[in-house]
Amino acid sequence: MDKFRSFGKIIFEKSNVAVFCILAMTAGFLTSPAVCSIGVIVFGFNGIRDINPKQWFKKTWWLLGALWIACYAVTWFWSADKGYWSTRLQVKLPFLIMPLAFSFLSGFSARQLRLITVAMGLMLVCGAGYSVGFLLRDFEYYMIEYKYSHLLPTPVRGDHIRFSLSIAFYLIWCATIWNSLQFRWIKVLIAVFDAALFVYLHILSAKSGLLAVYLFLTLWCFYLIFTKKRIYGFLISAGLIIGIGICAKFIPTFSERMAYIKVTWIAMKSGDRSGTYGDLSRLISYDIAVKLIGENPVRGTGVGNMQTAMTHGYETWFPLVPDDNRLLPHNQFLIVALGCGLPAAAAFLVWFFYPLFKLRRTREGFFLFATWMIMLVQLCIEPMLEVQFGVYVFLFFLLMQWHLMTHGTPEESETQSATRLLFSRNK
Repeated sequence: MDKFRSFGKIIFEKSNVAVFCILAMTAGFLTSPAVCSIGVIVFGFNGIRDINPKQWFKKTWWLLGALWIACYAVTWFWSADKGYWSTRLQVKLPFLIMPLAFSFLSGFSARQLRLITVAMGLMLVCGAGYSVGFLLRDFEYYMIEYKYSHLLPTPVRGDHIRFSLSIAFYLIWCATIWNSLQFRWIKVLIAVFDAALFVYLHILSAKSGLLAVYLFLTLWCFYLIFTKKRIYGFLISAGLIIGIGICAKFIPTFSERMAYIKVTWIAMKSGDRSGTYGDLSRLISYDIAVKLIGENPVRGTGVGNMQTAMTHGYETWFPLVPDDNRLLPHNQFLIVALGCGLPAAAAFLVWFFYPLFKLRRTREGFFLFATWMIMLVQLCIEPMLEVQFGVYVFLFFLLMQWHLMTHGTPEESETQSATRLLFSRNK
């Protein structure tokens, strides 16, 4: 009986439940929104169990998040479309539980980190294989589709932006905990996963994922150079240039994607405002949003009225844009200002920049900064926090890096413990 109790205690230990939830969230992210949501809920309640609610209010970042989400909620009073308001608010509820759960969670062991990394990598590689399968089955059809910026089907219900971003952030995660993998066979396995996923990002050629991974590699080059590991920094820089050339020559989907971007750039320089090209549609959405914010600077249009207000804006200023290309502003900061007003946007900015003031001058601190920097770029080009999977990718990868920075890698923790023991003996 004591053995069963001991086994049950181990199974339901906070960190073990957290690992199970992380793997469930990842599987749900790729296959089922419901499973992902359940994983988030269980992970959240597991993190805050046995914690006095008074402790919640000592978490500044959580309080700032609750503030800007409250700004969303208050716009119910002047939102005509309550259903649309409710949908936009519901997807943000993880902000009220996941930061708390991570903050009250102890550090993961090296074994737990290895399990998370290997299992996540295997799931992402399987997802990439599923996507590439479509190209192999009908190569000519998808090559034609890429000429019109129609990408390969992907997991995450076809959301290639979030899927490609998750791969990019996974690659950053692997670089962060590389020293914690310890066993050579695991490092070889992870290196194979990383190489396959890196190649897949170029086959898929989603701009968000490629931008994220190349921005990270650029930041890493500067980090290595400034930490006096110049040879590695220069090697990565050379690898970047050579890698892009190889991909452009030997990966046809990547070549077609580059050609489409070039055509879009030419159209933008010529002053095209038809909204035919995706990137130009973004610019038009920014223009309309800024004008609407100027008309409602304090309390915004109301979250429930954003779509109606944007539709009216297109009719007024850009009536030639096709209905399929009439977007909400593809910028999270503009979304908050549009729906809730400039005061709410200011609260959102304070919340988003707060992690920078908690950065540590450590290796893990750099990887957290790199993750944050990529998130900043993504929020400037996508309304990332307006969809369930965008919220998941943002919170999960940012908080995993934050958690690792604050608790350190297992090797660091063991070294620090040994150092403290040595000094205590000397005393």
